[in-house]
Amino acid sequence: MFLVGALACLALPTVALAADPKPDAVIKNKSIEATVLLDDKIKADAALAANCLAEGRKWMAKNAAEAAASRKEDPQFFRNGGWTFERKYSIRSVVDNRYVSVVRSDYMDTHGAHPNSDVDTVLWDKAEKKRISIRPFFTETADNGPTMKAMLKAVIASLDIEKKKRGTTETATAEWYKDLEPRLLKIGAVTLTPSTEEGKSSGLTFHYPPYAVGPYVEGQYVAFVPWQAIKPYLAPEGLKIFGGERSAGDDDGQR
Repeated sequence: MFLVGALACLALPTVALAADPKPDAVIKNKSIEATVLLDDKIKADAALAANCLAEGRKWMAKNAAEAAASRKEDPQFFRNGGWTFERKYSIRSVVDNRYVSVVRSDYMDTHGAHPNSDVDTVLWDKAEKKRISIRPFFTETADNGPTMKAMLKAVIASLDIEKKKRGTTETATAEWYKDLEPRLLKIGAVTLTPSTEEGKSSGLTFHYPPYAVGPYVEGQYVAFVPWQAIKPYLAPEGLKIFGGERSAGDDDGQR
């Protein structure tokens, strides 16, 4: 029995290491360790995988150059190791077997007061094999136009609800939301939310990193906008892909 138990204990680290995903791209030197990871669903789509990996490699190279310059200028800050950067690409939803929503999550440790994180998104059109925006789903998306104003109103309402759940209503203020604007490039990174109806999206999920709509200690936020709230502004393609309700257990993409 002792021998069996000992062998089992010895096997545990091997199992844990085997479970760790292998990076799809790496830069490792005295200044930095940077990695990019693609989830298996992304790897199954060659065009999407190549697109994400190319972007990730550029991101690593940029940060590696900055780390090298910083180490050259202030080598004492690298006595305990270099900077750490990690970028993960994960599929959140696939709608109409065409529109793929990807969440891009970044972790950065540059030996500051604390590590930081960021989040952005990619909307991929499988048919066209390229990145797109949500514009084709709406009749208009002009800055400060009716669509964007309605969308922003719904975003803020969702954030207020989430802050109430977390007990952080003191930061549910115009001051913390001031960087959100009724403009497609200023309202937040967006994904198509999974739906109870097969092949459909139940709405839009907006992803916000720390500091975007609250202090660092509150972490990341997401805002869910149900498709019914923006139905009057949907174009034919939008009416085609939106439907149903938010999937049970959906976590709004918080990772």
